[in-house]
Amino acid sequence: MDWDDLRHVLALSRHGTLSRAGVALRTTHTTVARRIRALEERLGVRLFAQTPDGYEATAAGQDVVEVAERTEAELLALEARVLGQDAQLQGKLRVSTMDMLFRVYQPAFSSFTERYPGVELTVASGDNEVSLPRREADVVLRMTRSPAPHLVGRRVGRIQFAVYASKALVERAGPQASYADFPWIHWDERLDPRWLDAWLAANVPDARIAMRVDFGSLAIQEAVAAGVGAHFLACVAADGDPRLARLGAIDPAYDRDLWLLTLPELKNVNRVRAFLDHMTEALSV
Repeated sequence: MDWDDLRHVLALSRHGTLSRAGVALRTTHTTVARRIRALEERLGVRLFAQTPDGYEATAAGQDVVEVAERTEAELLALEARVLGQDAQLQGKLRVSTMDMLFRVYQPAFSSFTERYPGVELTVASGDNEVSLPRREADVVLRMTRSPAPHLVGRRVGRIQFAVYASKALVERAGPQASYADFPWIHWDERLDPRWLDAWLAANVPDARIAMRVDFGSLAIQEAVAAGVGAHFLACVAADGDPRLARLGAIDPAYDRDLWLLTLPELKNVNRVRAFLDHMTEALSV
């Protein structure tokens, strides 16, 4: 059994389907199926059982998954230690952030590439968190009140939130309109949006939900701007959008700190430290 076998086991365990595992491994679903089947034949046991919801590890498969996770952690820790000895301000740097944050702070990312042309910067944006220990990113720019204890970094700002609607919707509702006079955009129930449920129950108990969504913050802002309904948006992004109007005061209960975070073993890698320093300087202006 080699590491490539374990990679395929981990991918299928984490993603649940052959197609998603293939995407994660940058290969085809048929290759994943072939590698898993060949490994099962060599070991003489079934590693996965197919269910209506996808593939689930058997007891033997779970043993292999646990070994694979330990192997992955050791390899990634070794890679991070080696990177920590890198004295060159060049090479690859992968940063993860939210699409809304990238749009707002895009000039800071661009000025970093101009300042350090030897660094090959990759930026991945999305609302789902990534795993730094699994090296899905070297640095993250994220909103959080409590960074994970295994990460280190710098607090570089604070993001405030308020309720917004399109100016056209506000004009139709009239100057005396209350929250109850607006349709609302809500999260998909599968996302467990209890905080918004509680806020609406307290402030708009008869809220009319025009649409439930499961997409990123920029797409939500576009839906609000299109007049679909009202929703909470980050003030740093929405205040500069001429299509939007703020309906109420900023609610400090929903403020989030803005953090640059990395792994302790990566914080002294030259290109990581340069990115942290540059972004701290740029975002504090």
